[in-house]
Amino acid sequence: QNFTLLLQCAMATSDEKETKENTPTVCIVIGMAGSGKTALMQRMNAFVREYKRPSYVMNLDPAVYEVPYEANIDIRDTVHYKNVMKQYGLGPNGGILTALNLFATKFDQAIELIDARRSELEFVFVDTPGQIEVFTWSASGQIITETLAASHPTVLLYVMDTARCFDPITFMSNMTYACSIHYKTKLPFLIVFNKIDVQSHAFAVRWMHNLDDFHEAMKRHQTYQSTLVNALGTVLDAFYQNIQTVGVSAVTGQGTHALFEQIEKCRQQYWTQYKPMIEKKIKQNKEKNEMKLKNEENKTNANNDDHDHDDNDDTTTTDTDTIHAITTQIKKI
Repeated sequence: QNFTLLLQCAMATSDEKETKENTPTVCIVIGMAGSGKTALMQRMNAFVREYKRPSYVMNLDPAVYEVPYEANIDIRDTVHYKNVMKQYGLGPNGGILTALNLFATKFDQAIELIDARRSELEFVFVDTPGQIEVFTWSASGQIITETLAASHPTVLLYVMDTARCFDPITFMSNMTYACSIHYKTKLPFLIVFNKIDVQSHAFAVRWMHNLDDFHEAMKRHQTYQSTLVNALGTVLDAFYQNIQTVGVSAVTGQGTHALFEQIEKCRQQYWTQYKPMIEKKIKQNKEKNEMKLKNEENKTNANNDDHDHDDNDDTTTTDTDTIHAITTQIKKI
């Protein structure tokens, strides 16, 4: 309940006078463990520094020992992961989730730090925990994502290990997960095929735009999953049509310019397609809160009226008893 209130407050206070020119683009980097999220963060940070484009870097992984970049906002400065595990008797994933929950209750302070330099910054890069489900499917992850998106153009960068996706079943698993996250967050979505220095991502783009090529690849991987995977390929065909993709190598830097070009396209999509939906959601939340407060006020007034009515009944009963006693005494006299 506290997380919901925090989200509603943050969304309600989004700056209505903000302009497209003076607010940074927030890039939330997500992906399966081992896909190269942190390495990509380092590459993007190095790129903006090389071209002198002021940016903030935010680390949301409380369990990482070291990061190869200098974080401006770091969850580890606020929450001690091992202490959380010890205090609440949690395992690794439970510790990460609880640390994120605790950080989310103070996330308004992170927003204030970004807003203080919003006219100077071009990007805010957000590194997320390696366990993708801890961030994407938790209440705290949703709060952080929607709070950022309420006041800043926000893009989700879904990082995929290109070499591992050469297996069509692994490719489809990643795409299914990407689809579910995209429709859950309703934000501009960019699929980043990482490690193209090891394996070109041309095959993946071909599978996305030509379903026959994907089915042909599946013929070489006949398993008990084949029927389901082929069916999913058909279902996700519409999803592919509206998704931006780019191939990069976090190690060599190949494709970094193309990555930032795609991020700029996603930024424009935010203003034209996604911002109106976010504003509509903010308005609905505001109306819902007002209705809830009104109902609570009416309920309180009704309870007070009932209490006053009970007091009047008690007074009437007492007066009647008194009159009856006096009448009895008069008759005796």
